[in-house]
This record gives sequence, structure tokens and C-alpha cells, in this order.
Amino acid sequence: MYIPSGKILKNYADVLVNFALGGGKGIKKGEVVRLSASESAKPLFLAVHNAIVDAGGHVLSHYSPDDEQGDKRRNESFTRYFYEHAQPHQIKYFPAKYLKGVVEQMDHSVFLLAEKDPHALKGVDPKKIMQRGVALKPFMDWRHEKEWKGKFTWTIALYGTPAMAREAGLSEKEYWNQIIKACFLDEKNPIAKWKQVYRQIETYRRRLNQLSPKIDRLHAVGPDMDLWVKLGEKRSWLAGSGRNIPSFEIFTSPDWRGTNGWIRFNQPLYRYSNKITGIELWFKDGLVVKSKAKTNEKLLKEMIATKGANRIGEYSLTDSRHSRITKFMAETLFDENMGGPFGNTHLALGMSYRDTYAGDVSKLTTKQAEALGFNDSSVHTDIISTTKRTVTAHLKNGTKKMIYKNGRFVL
Repeated sequence: MYIPSGKILKNYADVLVNFALGGGKGIKKGEVVRLSASESAKPLFLAVHNAIVDAGGHVLSHYSPDDEQGDKRRNESFTRYFYEHAQPHQIKYFPAKYLKGVVEQMDHSVFLLAEKDPHALKGVDPKKIMQRGVALKPFMDWRHEKEWKGKFTWTIALYGTPAMAREAGLSEKEYWNQIIKACFLDEKNPIAKWKQVYRQIETYRRRLNQLSPKIDRLHAVGPDMDLWVKLGEKRSWLAGSGRNIPSFEIFTSPDWRGTNGWIRFNQPLYRYSNKITGIELWFKDGLVVKSKAKTNEKLLKEMIATKGANRIGEYSLTDSRHSRITKFMAETLFDENMGGPFGNTHLALGMSYRDTYAGDVSKLTTKQAEALGFNDSSVHTDIISTTKRTVTAHLKNGTKKMIYKNGRFVL
């Protein structure tokens, strides 16, 4: 098994604790960080734990066993066992007092992704998985509310495992080389490099936000799409906040009601321990009216049938000049930030990011958010395309302005 050097792990932990958290500023002395990981990520878990201590923070450890799959070891997958044996009242159970306390206690959250077996839940009834997501939604809502008040930050990072490398068709070392390059862990000063790249991304984000009040709709056209997206009133574009390492995207949550057209995704979706390929979606007046997939179409349709998941929650573009990710990684965190020849576009079905509201999001009521076309759901599923496309902004005065072409922002 490949384990990165101590230097790389230390750099990784430094980026997460002293840059990604705190919106690019790192944590402060005395702040509480909830650190979540499975045993596969142990080397990075230890490095991040120590970095939090060195920064004067407190650790709330959320460390769990790996999930395994297969007839001989199926009972070792506690998640799979739960879905196969839990009764309806157990699927719907929500430990409100405990999770409310966690949200109140923590100032930051670091989640380390590491899959011992990417297919641990293969064949599990997707309805149960969706029902569990709905039951746990208040935990997500409470975190968002605290974040909107400026009292909570989070980040997610990837620890590569042998199984994840195999899934991507790479050796463990090749897989880790993508992680190292993408997160600038091979730089003498990774945090300084991140700040430099984010200054470059900020140039385009600022230009998009200057244009946003004038935009009516976006039109994305290419061999795999002909899609209209209504931007909506009081929208801003976000990027470079430290949420997700790596993250090179510039994104917004549009008015879901104005999505029309079709899009085909050339990248597979890994969701609920299943691989969904060949996804195609057709929208009419904001709703998914038709969906197809070459594999696991049933799971895709079950997800879309979840409340609010048949609407767009995010539209995102990544400039190929900013991302060093060149290979498919079989993990959305990296694949939605792929560079390559044409960058990438991804959209999410389900929950909108209310902090793309161009105003004080802490004062935005649910009723106001609904009126502005922000969507709500227990689901937020990013689906990715890396094919060639042109995105044109159709302005309210009847003119047009190209904003993205051949994998680059052009405004």
C-alpha cells in the first residue's frame, strides 16, 4: 500500500488547517474542529489532528471503521448492514439533541474522503438511502445556518486508497501524484501557491459578479449540451473559499425555474457506492422531464424523485488554466475540478447554495429564498462534463456576451 511521505502529509494538513478553514485564513487558537475520517485515511487523520493541536485548536474526533463489501466480509460493512437490516423507524431516526450539540460546539469541520471499497453499498435499495438522507437533513440545515452567520467553516479532502486508484484505472502512485499536483503539495510553500491561484480565479469571479445584475440567462452549447440557465435576481458567483481542497471552480446557484434544454455528461457519477454512467437530462421550465443513464439508471431516477432533486441547485465552470488535474479520479471532489483541454462544467441537482445570494444571506428568510428561485432538497448531486462548450450570457438589454470558450473564461 502506498503511503505519502511525512513531508507531503504535513503539507496537506497545513493546507487544510491553516488555509482551507477560516475562508483562507486558517483556524484561531481555542477554536473547535470536528475531524471526520475512516481508518483508511489514518496517516492524514493523524497529520491533520496534529496540525490542529499545533495551531492551538481543539479536536472533536469522528473516526470510524472502513466499510467492506462482498459475501465473505459483508457483515463488516456496518453501513451496508444498517441499510439491509434497519426497520423503517431506524431509517428515519434523527439524533436531534446530539447533532444539535455537535453543531453548536464546532467552529470548523474537516472531512477526509477515503473509500476502502467504493462499491460497499452496491445493490442496496436506493429508496432507503434517500430516506436516510431526508432524515438527516436538519443536521445539514443547522450547519448551513451557522455558516451563513459567519460562525462556521468547513473543508473536504481526499486520501487515496488502493481501491479508489483501481476504480480510476491508475496505480496508487499515479493516483497520489494527481492529489499532490492538484493540491500543490509538491510546492515549497503550498499555501502561498494556493493564494496565488485564488487571486487569478478572483479576477474572473469579480468580472462575473460585475456582469451578473445585467444577465438574464446563460446559454451553454456544445456537442453534449444545448442548455439555457436563468441566472436569477440578486445572484453572485463564488470561488476560492477553501471549501473543498482542491477547488478551482467558479459557481452560482441559479433560479431553478428557468432551466431549459438538454445536457449529456461524459463523466461517470459515483454516488451511494454505485457508478452511474452515460447520464442525460432534459429540462423544461426548471424541472427534469426526462432522464437516462447507461448504467444504474434506476438509482439516478430514484435520486431525481427525491423532493427537490429534479431541479438545478448549482451551475459551475472550471478554467483549464487553474487546475492541474488531468486524469479521471472516480471521485466527484476531484472530477468536478478537472482541468484538461476544455476545463469542465458541472451542475448539481437538488439543494442550492444560498450563500450565492448577493446580499446578507444570514437575513435571507426561507420564504424570500424560495421567491428568488433558490432550491431546497436533502440531495445535492454534482454531475460533470469535460467536453467542449461555449457559454454565452444573454443580457437583459438584448445583447450577448461570451463568458467561456474552449475551457477558459473569456470575459
